[in-house]
Amino acid sequence: MIMSRFVDICADLAPYATVVVYAAPFPTVQQIRRDKAVGSLPLLPYSSMAASAFIWTVYGFLKREPKVWSCCLVGVALGLYYVSNFIAHSPKEHSHHLHGVVLTVLTSIYVTKWHPAPDELIGLGAVLLSIAMFASPLSALKHVITSKSAKSIPLPFTLASLLNCYLWSVAGLFKMQDANLYVPNLLGLAFSLAQASLKLYYGDGPKEHEDPSVELQLPK
Repeated sequence: MIMSRFVDICADLAPYATVVVYAAPFPTVQQIRRDKAVGSLPLLPYSSMAASAFIWTVYGFLKREPKVWSCCLVGVALGLYYVSNFIAHSPKEHSHHLHGVVLTVLTSIYVTKWHPAPDELIGLGAVLLSIAMFASPLSALKHVITSKSAKSIPLPFTLASLLNCYLWSVAGLFKMQDANLYVPNLLGLAFSLAQASLKLYYGDGPKEHEDPSVELQLPK
């Protein structure tokens, strides 16, 4: 009884934790708007957020699971807001990012309309995209270890990601019993724990070379 109640609480809180993760880059983008420059920050975290949130939104609708599509729909809106503001204040050409987002949207729509089992294929695509995004911090983790400084790891965002992945792991495994939800979030949980551990171990100590563009992002 207690375990069942705990799982229900995790499932209820999971969408709100996801919204917090999606909203985490908002202060950074507001700073870009004020500075009218992106500096050395990359666009990839924002464009990948928009693409990932869209495909998860589609998956949530296909599975008739409002806990999934409601929070991911917020991620689509925020992701597009971040991308549009980034491009507006960046001197570089970013058409390939836009092409990637558009391709994700069109492919998702095509699969939804024409594939005999769209939820399975969309779910697989969402999982693969999430795994690819979870693997992206590996180079940054190596940088932290070699420099013996975890200044590039944003602790509040890492803790939010850890909580988000934990809640979705519990909800996906015990409540929804959906491997497409709990498998990538278990991986995200492992990466978040690794980042939090490195942050606690190394702190923001001195290092020989710091790359301010390094960001660790673990989207859902």
